[in-house]
Parts: sequence; C-alpha cells; structure tokens
Amino acid sequence: MSNDRHVPVMLQRCLDMLAPALERPGAVVVDCTLGLGGHSEALLKRFPEVRLVALDRDKEALRLSGERLAPYGDRATLVHAVYDELPEVLDRLGIPKVDGVLFDLGVSSMQLDEADRGFAYAQDAPLDMRMDQTTGISAAEVLNTYAPGELVRILRAYGEEKQAKRIVSAVVREREKEPFSNSARLVELIRDALPQAAKRTGGNPAKRTFQALRIEVNRELESVEKAIPAAVKALAVGGRVAVLSYQSLEDRIVKGVFAAGAATTAPPGLPVVPEKYQPRLKLLTRGAELPTEEEVAENRRAAPARLRGVERIREDVL
Repeated sequence: MSNDRHVPVMLQRCLDMLAPALERPGAVVVDCTLGLGGHSEALLKRFPEVRLVALDRDKEALRLSGERLAPYGDRATLVHAVYDELPEVLDRLGIPKVDGVLFDLGVSSMQLDEADRGFAYAQDAPLDMRMDQTTGISAAEVLNTYAPGELVRILRAYGEEKQAKRIVSAVVREREKEPFSNSARLVELIRDALPQAAKRTGGNPAKRTFQALRIEVNRELESVEKAIPAAVKALAVGGRVAVLSYQSLEDRIVKGVFAAGAATTAPPGLPVVPEKYQPRLKLLTRGAELPTEEEVAENRRAAPARLRGVERIREDVL
C-alpha cells in the first residue's frame, strides 16, 4: 500500500488559512470530512485550545480516526454524519456558532486504497462505491437498473464524459446478457467502446465514468450544494471556511457560494451602501489556490486539488 494515503493535501496552507480564527479563545473547528484524521490531528496539535467536531459518513474511517485522535480526549467529538447534516449536528451538540470549518472533498485515500470498496478503476473489485456502506444503492445497481437516458445524463453531468452515449449503449447491451457486479468488466467495456482518439487523452479512459457513478451513488454534489452554505451560516464573525475540491463541478459550487457572500446586494446607484446590503464574506484566495509542484511530486493525490477560503466579516441581516 502506498504511503500517499497518510499525507493530507495542502495541510500547512489549510492550517495557516484557518489560524487567525482558531487562535481565538474557546474556538470551535469543524472538520466536515474526517477521513483518516490527518487534517483533524494537525488542527488539534497546532491549536492546543481548540475544540474539534469531526464528521464522516464512513464508519470505518470513524473507527480508525477515533484511535488516532484518542490522545486528545474530549477535545475531539467524532460524529457519523454526511457533511450536509452540519446544522443538525451542531444543534445536537448545542454549538450555536463555530470559528472554523474545513472541507476536504472527494474520495478519501482509504476508500481508494481498500480494493473491496470498488472506487478505484485500476483494480478489480465489486462495484459498490458507497462511502457509507450501511445505506443507499451501489454503483452496480445504478448501472444495472437506471434507464439509458438517465445514465447518459449522469456520465455527461458528473463525469463530463463526451462519449457518454457510446459507453451507455455498450452498458445497456451488456447488462441484458449479465448484470454488472465488478469493476474490471466495466473498465474493459469502456476501453472497447471508446474511439481510438478518445483513449489517447487524459489517463485511464474509465476515470470519468467512475467519477460520475461515485458522485451519483453518494449524492455528492447535492451534499456539497447544501453543506457549503450551511458552513458559512454556522460561522461566527471572524470565522473562516477552507474548502479543498478535486474536480471542477465541486469547485464551481464552492466558488459560487463564496462569490455571492462576498458581493454587495445593493441596488445599483446608491451613493452609500446600507449595512444590510454589505458583503457578508471576504475572499481569502484569489481564484483557487493550487498545490505547489513539490507537494504534487511528493503526493500525487494533491495534483487536482483546488483550495478556496472565506472569512465572515458581518452577521446575516434577517
């Protein structure tokens, strides 16, 4: 197993971005994507006064991180939840406002490395792809039961796959002979379905289809669409959110929420902008920040990362 899985992406940069908010007395930080606990452990270490609430939908990740974070005792509260359940989690814990929120979107290294989860297209595995294996439908069920038009939509929207129609007609033909259960058969089918030119660009030709299935199975974009505004809403004034995304669809959502909060909502032409129209957020990044070349050389999984951050500068006006 490669050591990549233990290296949190853009760790130092995330800590530095959140630092002004987390150095305040009584600060609470939420790690919305606990995974193997790399970012969480670093937050607890660097900010010795901070209280951490960490969420993950994957029970195995919670178990492993629980062991890792045990030395920090009651400074760390680990919760089995999807990150769009943030408001309910904070409500249950009686935390009205938080000072920092960190999202590390995408699939955790552990899920990619555990062959039997079916996330990786490089090895044969059951087509599962559920981040929480206690609930929901698997990738195999999506492939075997969705209408062709729906599959094409998913591949185009979530995988940005130009050859969606070609791949889906091959899937539909093959699933009638025998339902899909393993990843190797799907990878082979995609290779056969694509024209030569399409195979020469951009790595493994199955990559986009696997991304699309994973997003559909885990309702990822829907979760991000709810979770980012919820995190902003939970911030105290002076609080900060940092978000790492790994594909353009997620990054677009984050960018939109942050830009809207940092814009004035005043009608044009007002000589003085009243408080209620002033921006709520200040952007902490110009565009999205990328990992350094050194980091990518050390940790290939950092390559597609995009980091954006905001600080809350005003309360919401009701």
